[in-house]
Amino acid sequence: MSMKTSDSQYAECLYFTSSALARKVEKMANECWKQVDLSPSHAYLLMAVLEEPGMQPGNLAEQLQLTPSTITRLIEKLEEKKLVIRTTEGKLTNVYPTPKAKDLQPELRNCVHEFHTKYTSIIGKEESIRFVKTLTKIADKLTD
Repeated sequence: MSMKTSDSQYAECLYFTSSALARKVEKMANECWKQVDLSPSHAYLLMAVLEEPGMQPGNLAEQLQLTPSTITRLIEKLEEKKLVIRTTEGKLTNVYPTPKAKDLQPELRNCVHEFHTKYTSIIGKEESIRFVKTLTKIADKLTD
């Protein structure tokens, strides 16, 4: 018999509940992004670079709410896959999408759409919108 999170003694614990949610969302997201052979983190970084070619790693870290070292690892992996290139001018590093990344853009959009459709079909469209807004507000309050 499977126990629901709401039945758990930890149901009112932010850490337990947010971790359980993160694992479930991660699993769902990984399924959607599998078709482009990228993790969700790699895909969202790539989409940010496609939207704004020449982004600096620090801006990517801020936008994606990841540490600079994580951003560096993600960029390195995308470079290995020939999806981004880095240029350095003095102390400034800029990240650009490759033609291969630009060709992948429609598939990336499809993954975003598929992921959104999956979770809104479970949670509901209006609830999804409210929930993401609430999570964003909470994340902004819980600064590092």
